[in-house]
Amino acid sequence: MSLKKATVLIILILLVDQISKFYIKTHFALNDKTIVFDWFHIAFVENEGMAWGTKLSDFVSFLSDRTAKVCLTVFRILAVFGIGYWLNISIKNKSSRTLIFAISLILAGALGNIIDSAFYGIIFDSSSGQVATFMPADGGYDTLFHGNVVDMLHFPIWEGNLFSWIPFIGGDSFSFFDPVFNIADMAISTGIGILIFFNKRAFGPSEKKVEEVALED
Repeated sequence: MSLKKATVLIILILLVDQISKFYIKTHFALNDKTIVFDWFHIAFVENEGMAWGTKLSDFVSFLSDRTAKVCLTVFRILAVFGIGYWLNISIKNKSSRTLIFAISLILAGALGNIIDSAFYGIIFDSSSGQVATFMPADGGYDTLFHGNVVDMLHFPIWEGNLFSWIPFIGGDSFSFFDPVFNIADMAISTGIGILIFFNKRAFGPSEKKVEEVALED
């Protein structure tokens, strides 16, 4: 997989992610929900931290929420440079298409969420109780690096009580799947899933290398 193809893939995912977020921000107020199917809802929420709303300050108590937010955004930016370097090296080393595809997905997803956390605070006003305005005259809802990540995809596939014979949690109310996420999250999760479940294919020799070895033999 060439650098050109990887770049096109990253740009396409980034466009879909950002277009969906712009649409939600400019058409939904915070916590608005549209039921598409029983098992699929468009539910607008904003994530101030990491996965499932976890904040860095939850783990590092001496940091204020705002300082932790900036640290998280800076960490994400540094991580993107690291992932980009990994992608470039993998392409130069003619690694497997599976590996390059997976890294491209992770990079695209990371970039998508960085745009939210770095810039959305200054290019949108608040979505609380209203539909946000893009580039409002009075300024955004926060400062640079203090934006919230926009999530909207919700799949409440099943809700009910667990079987009574299940130890400890039997009979408890349970729902699957509660988290609300976005296209960028899907790209990151898919990329990581590929690296985990197709590990041998991802980190094995590329098809081109195998062909070169076969020709040499």
